[in-house]
Amino acid sequence: MCGIAMIRLLKPLEYYQQKYGSWQYGLQKMYLLMEKQHNRGQEGAGLAVVKLDVPQGEEYIYRERIDGKNAIQDIYKIITDKTSKLLPEVTSDAMLSKSQNPFAGELLLGHLRYSTTTMYGKSALHPFLRRHNWKVRSLAFAGNFNLTNVDEIFENLTSQGQHPRDRSDTFLMLESLGNQLDREVQKEYDNIKQRYSNDIKITQKIEEQIDITSFIRKSEHLWDGGYAICGILGHGDCFAFRDAKGIRPAFYYADDEIVAIASERPVIQTALNIKQTEVNEIEPGQIIIIKKNGEITFDTIRPKDENPAPCSFERIYLSRGNDTDIYNERKKLGSQLSENVLKTVNYDLENTVFSFIPNTAEVAFCGMIEGIHNATGITPHTEKVLIKDIKLRTFISQNKERNDLAAHVYDITYGTIRPKIDNLVVIDDSIVRGTTLAQSIIKILNRLEPKKIIIVSSSPQVRYPDYYGIDMPSMSEFCAFSAAIELLKNKGMQAIIDNVYKKSKAQENFPKNKIQNYVKEIYAPFSDEEISCQIIKILTSNEVTLPVELVFQTIDGLHNACPNHKGDWYFSGNYPTAGGNKLVNKAFIKYYEENE
Repeated sequence: MCGIAMIRLLKPLEYYQQKYGSWQYGLQKMYLLMEKQHNRGQEGAGLAVVKLDVPQGEEYIYRERIDGKNAIQDIYKIITDKTSKLLPEVTSDAMLSKSQNPFAGELLLGHLRYSTTTMYGKSALHPFLRRHNWKVRSLAFAGNFNLTNVDEIFENLTSQGQHPRDRSDTFLMLESLGNQLDREVQKEYDNIKQRYSNDIKITQKIEEQIDITSFIRKSEHLWDGGYAICGILGHGDCFAFRDAKGIRPAFYYADDEIVAIASERPVIQTALNIKQTEVNEIEPGQIIIIKKNGEITFDTIRPKDENPAPCSFERIYLSRGNDTDIYNERKKLGSQLSENVLKTVNYDLENTVFSFIPNTAEVAFCGMIEGIHNATGITPHTEKVLIKDIKLRTFISQNKERNDLAAHVYDITYGTIRPKIDNLVVIDDSIVRGTTLAQSIIKILNRLEPKKIIIVSSSPQVRYPDYYGIDMPSMSEFCAFSAAIELLKNKGMQAIIDNVYKKSKAQENFPKNKIQNYVKEIYAPFSDEEISCQIIKILTSNEVTLPVELVFQTIDGLHNACPNHKGDWYFSGNYPTAGGNKLVNKAFIKYYEENE
């Protein structure tokens, strides 16, 4: 779920010096694009800069990557330090700065990392860079993606005689694109050589004519997964494209001064102070190309899928809630739960207090309160019962840190509940592992001694791993899966677990498009309510003496609230690509064989 940001300045740096008082206009806007997407990754950040038309013998492409949650500030401190060491007459002159300051360039590519693998550290941070003596063959690359078929891409490269040094999707995508870029340049060279004999002229023509869509399409057709990719070629062309299912998001804005691309729409609105209607979404399967001369074109990498599956978890949890559409969707998710919530408290609003858990659930909370008021005519009693002490999202922390953080992230506001009189309803945006609930929230709410605790989730039960962005890799991590397994065992239905394993094992070596998701059969015997009751039994320890209930959103409710974002595979098991079925099949086999 990484954050991407790219800026192409369409005027010379002197233009911004004269109009905005600084040639650093692009750097300042890039800082905002990155900082406003800090929610998308806290493990590290990177920035690449490409300069146009620098003399031969001078560097034209720079990159800085820093590990850690303060990476954006650290990168910009480096930029500030380098700038401050230059003479005042240099820093105030755009042309001199461009020749002496490594970050004075017209193309900027930023990235915020949230890893979904065990790869950590500076070497795993984007932008990745593939250098070459020919500028047109140099490629800076950053993305928000996960591929499900890394092994196939690896085999494709090795079958050509290549020797990839890594098996990560990031590295293989870069090498695959680089390989096809080299071939495209060579094809152009062979064609143009027939008309020109001067190699400098030939290079110029290649840079003008390079078919970006073609070389990307020849790599991308092998990819199975969700992705939004940005890239810059060393001579000055840049591009951004999305997968044909539209799983990962990307937006752009363009005028006669700047082109800005980011993972989220309001980020661009805020950074450039523009209206929502001025920011456009890059369509699934579409590529936007900005040539060195500033010409903007659109093309198709792969035709838009007939059944697009934009990630609904973006809408529920990860994306910033100040997007107009996301704000309204989250309110509706909360509003739709109001009737079920009223039933759990027997419509006793006089003795019920309502609150929310993390900040991302606040909008759904507003919707729930509004829905209850509309249904009853009564304004519910609300309090800020829970306080988040540490501004760190445990969900996107590394596994080794998550459990320790979960027990200390929250505290309570004492005196907000009348002991043994008030019901307490708290809404969360999602319940995935249940770690924070079990180790922190339920225990500390228990201290307030409400009559009953009702935990509400604005999303459905998370039942399946996500292989397209969010870190949900192992079956046993899901409290819903653990609950279903326990129910099967408790009811003497172990044979269902065994049969799912046998079916999964039998198709282990099938082509991915022949594999079915038999894990659905684990949940089939039970209602959502039965699984919810079992989840509570798992999440509540002996020291919790009060009744606790769970209320989940339904999948139909999710689609009703987010009609344009049908990607629901983590809830339904309906994976948008064949690779998802292959990996969930593999995950269940590993679970059953105790090999996670």
